[in-house]
Amino acid sequence: MFCLIIALCFVASCWAQDNCLVSNIKVMQNFNRHRYAGTWYAVAKKDPVGLFLLDNIKANYVISEDGVMTATAEGRVIILNNWELCAEMFGTFEDTVDPAKFKMKYWGAAAVLQQGLDNHWVIDTDYDNYAIHYSCREQSWDGTCLDSYSFIFSRDPKGLTPESQRIVRKKQEGLCLVGKYRRVAQDGFCNKYRGQY
Repeated sequence: MFCLIIALCFVASCWAQDNCLVSNIKVMQNFNRHRYAGTWYAVAKKDPVGLFLLDNIKANYVISEDGVMTATAEGRVIILNNWELCAEMFGTFEDTVDPAKFKMKYWGAAAVLQQGLDNHWVIDTDYDNYAIHYSCREQSWDGTCLDSYSFIFSRDPKGLTPESQRIVRKKQEGLCLVGKYRRVAQDGFCNKYRGQY
């Protein structure tokens, strides 16, 4: 009986690991970057290892005439253990064969918040209410992700609609990140911070 329980646990562990392979993560089908463009507010996030934006995260995606996507973003960060500031950054995107998967490079002071070219995958969006972003910075030997981050974005800084929340919860399961997100405050810190300087 004990051997049977051990065997079942091993099979369950392998099944769970197979479902959490980075290569198995599904992204948005027929992604339209022009509809995705505009302002998004982070309402929840899963943090990576190391320094990262804390809250008041806002991203604005822009598509140039030749179809190249760039983004500006801002958010509250604490550096040197107690220095609170609003970090502003600029990101450029390199296309891949999948229209919902990009490589993203940060520029400016925010370059310390990333490591080389980060993956920037759009997992799902309805373009008008919610978007789910995912990035795996480092994969394990078994194909699962060792260091990832993810944002749940809303067009409305007050949060997601109940319908959008249901969709997002379901998609989090596919990322193997259920229970790993935390709420992101949108209390106007960056507007106040700019007003002080």
